[in-house]
Amino acid sequence: MIILPNLKFLFKSPSYFIALGFGAGLSKRAPGTLGTLVAIPLYLLLSSFTILVQIFIAILFFIGGILVCDQTALALKIKDPGAIVWDEIGAFFLMLVIVQTHFNAIQIIELFLLFRLFDIWKPFPINYLDKHIDGGLGIMLDDYVAALFALFFYGLFQWLML
Repeated sequence: MIILPNLKFLFKSPSYFIALGFGAGLSKRAPGTLGTLVAIPLYLLLSSFTILVQIFIAILFFIGGILVCDQTALALKIKDPGAIVWDEIGAFFLMLVIVQTHFNAIQIIELFLLFRLFDIWKPFPINYLDKHIDGGLGIMLDDYVAALFALFFYGLFQWLML
């Protein structure tokens, strides 16, 4: 029986709370988009740390995300529930760390739009990963590859603008 996440479920376990993006995943409309937005205040909060610390945190977000997303998907009995948004949070956080936006709203919007485009569209190999890798790794991996695609095109656009 599939379990629909709600506030009670959200607070049942720290893993669920994190995987559901501190509640952003409970949104009835565009939970992935709302989850992506959660990464922005996290990045701004942690951006004063050195780049090495930020990269270490991004790695922890990925590894921890595999675990919490796996536990939450198993509890919900769904392969990749839309309510799980930690994958968007972690991937977009990594993008912000790599680009080091320094509170540049235009850059954040550009990165956000590119990431959402690739996360929703899922061109190959993103769609392949989404369909063929199960568990927490599968939940996380397709979003991180979407982030790499977005970063590539962001860099390409920046280079073309020079």
